[in-house]
Amino acid sequence: MTATADISPDAEFGFEAHPNNTTKEHLKTLHDLGFTRLSLGIQDFDPKVQEIINRKQSYQRVEVVTEAAREIGYSSINYDIIYGLPLQTKESIVDTIKKVVKLKPDRIAFYSYAHVPWMKPGQRKFTEQDLPSDEEKMAIYQTGRRMLEIAGYYEIGMDHFALTTDSLYKAAERGTLHRNFMGYTPDNTRLLIGLGASSISDTWTAFAQNHKSVENYMKAIANRELPVCKGHVLNEEDLVLRKHISNLMCNNETTWHKELKGDEVLKDGLARLNEMASDDLVHINSKSIYVTEKGRPFLRNVCMAFDTRMMRDQPDREVFSKII
Repeated sequence: MTATADISPDAEFGFEAHPNNTTKEHLKTLHDLGFTRLSLGIQDFDPKVQEIINRKQSYQRVEVVTEAAREIGYSSINYDIIYGLPLQTKESIVDTIKKVVKLKPDRIAFYSYAHVPWMKPGQRKFTEQDLPSDEEKMAIYQTGRRMLEIAGYYEIGMDHFALTTDSLYKAAERGTLHRNFMGYTPDNTRLLIGLGASSISDTWTAFAQNHKSVENYMKAIANRELPVCKGHVLNEEDLVLRKHISNLMCNNETTWHKELKGDEVLKDGLARLNEMASDDLVHINSKSIYVTEKGRPFLRNVCMAFDTRMMRDQPDREVFSKII
């Protein structure tokens, strides 16, 4: 890429690494090529949880990689943590968060575990009986969230936390925070180019996904064809809803400048939020909607209320049946 494209002097390069396979030499080589951000998939430090999800990595190994990255000069380090994992408990997440906070990464992604064994064969090692109940999962999330906030991390949109020194926090303060398929970014760009098998490109008005199999992807490239297998062009309704969902995800609020009269798209979404408004999770008036502090854990559910395509395809779906 650096040999065939002009790179902006303020470009940010980041990569995700596995702590067990990442050496100081790897980090140094990538830093010399311009990489300044590192992400490590921690998930959970509890040995029992690591065993059942087949993701074994010690705290000591994560510490070594983190310290090496800082010594080399990486400006931002992110950890991914997952709540709701099999055999995970409130006690185990407390231990994991304590260890994470001790290493003080700049950003933390605190994701909800999704049990989809029909898509991920590795999840067939365990059953739903190994997972925390909905109530336990909520308690795990609330415990982790509270610990991160006490440690000085600020909640950024959905699932993310950052220190005040991190660019993600600064972007949220400036109002330039943006979210795409890869997560949150500090730059409000409307263009995302996906390279490689299964990746998704986004031009704001259209989506395109590459072939999922490496074989089909490489075959298309060899034939000098676009390796796209499917896509979607957004219509006017899609664009309106996308703007408001994006505002909610990044700013916890959205406003509109014309009366709702005749705009059935927004009216339908707002009507679905009446119960949440009654519970003081959102504040709605004639020109805006605001997600309260109490409602922040339910931000994804608020956004789902405006997913009209899902509502039309699955009209009887209980949107709010799963809280976290």
